[in-house]
Amino acid sequence: MPVKPLLFLLLFPFIASAQNTYIPSDTSFTVYSAFAKAKKLYPFIQIAQPQMPKGVLAKYDVVYATIGNRPLHADVFYPAAKNKKGYPGIVLIFGGGWRSGNKSQSAPMAQQIAARGYVTMAIEYRLTLEAPYPVAVYDIKAAIRWLRAQAAAYQLDTTKIATHGVSAGGQLAALIGTTNGLSAFEGNEGDLQHSSAVQAIVDIDGILAFKHPQSQESAAAAQWLGGTYEQQPQTWIVASALTHVNQYTPPALFINSSQPRFHAGRDDMIRKMDSLHIYSEVHTIPNTPHPFWLFHPWFEPVVEYTVQFLDKVLKGK
Repeated sequence: MPVKPLLFLLLFPFIASAQNTYIPSDTSFTVYSAFAKAKKLYPFIQIAQPQMPKGVLAKYDVVYATIGNRPLHADVFYPAAKNKKGYPGIVLIFGGGWRSGNKSQSAPMAQQIAARGYVTMAIEYRLTLEAPYPVAVYDIKAAIRWLRAQAAAYQLDTTKIATHGVSAGGQLAALIGTTNGLSAFEGNEGDLQHSSAVQAIVDIDGILAFKHPQSQESAAAAQWLGGTYEQQPQTWIVASALTHVNQYTPPALFINSSQPRFHAGRDDMIRKMDSLHIYSEVHTIPNTPHPFWLFHPWFEPVVEYTVQFLDKVLKGK
């Protein structure tokens, strides 16, 4: 039975852009809904809402690409202090099962990392209800190219850019990094004069393989990938970062909850990287829910793990 228009609007509200383009939006995953769920098992947690650090500047809702009349936005946070060598950049990718979430969920971490000497870009990307796989990949690579094109505005070192993602965003961060230089994943969005290659990956509880003994991906993955594994086996394989690990894969940091299904493919990826002499680092935080990065007492350790890793691989500290 078809969904009545009024019911559809109640379930999936629309977001209107400045160009009056209406975008279907699934609001099922929010910081507050995740908090309410996690607090039942972890009553001591608090939502991480740190103040904007001193010395960090911000530009909100910049348009990094326009597809037809659909703009794609980002919030950029960057150090005010001058730096002749430039600051490394980080593109932050929110999570929500590839169909929910928004860039504001990346802002607290983006702001804190920017204060440690990075240009951080919290991006939006098109989700399942608007455009399924591989469109999100094209969007993110366009964001990376845009950031390089804006190097002068943000004192960016264009030779040092990382992807950083949580949950579905972590899956995408890893896929972006493992497909460096593969034209099939580039798309034709935005500024095509710059590279979309990244020099580091930070994957926070994002799976590395959709079809894997540890993976329990089903409905959300099937919706994003255009069908179940039985219907679209090649897509499930090609959309997995583990499939593409090669000599051009950059160093990777994996920060994980204590929920094993969000580690799917991680150990296999590390073994592949080890065989290619590519650096990787793992931190599994005990007794944690899946969206642990949103809450105290885990928000600050995630920032520290991230900065220490990126300082090591991008700044040589």
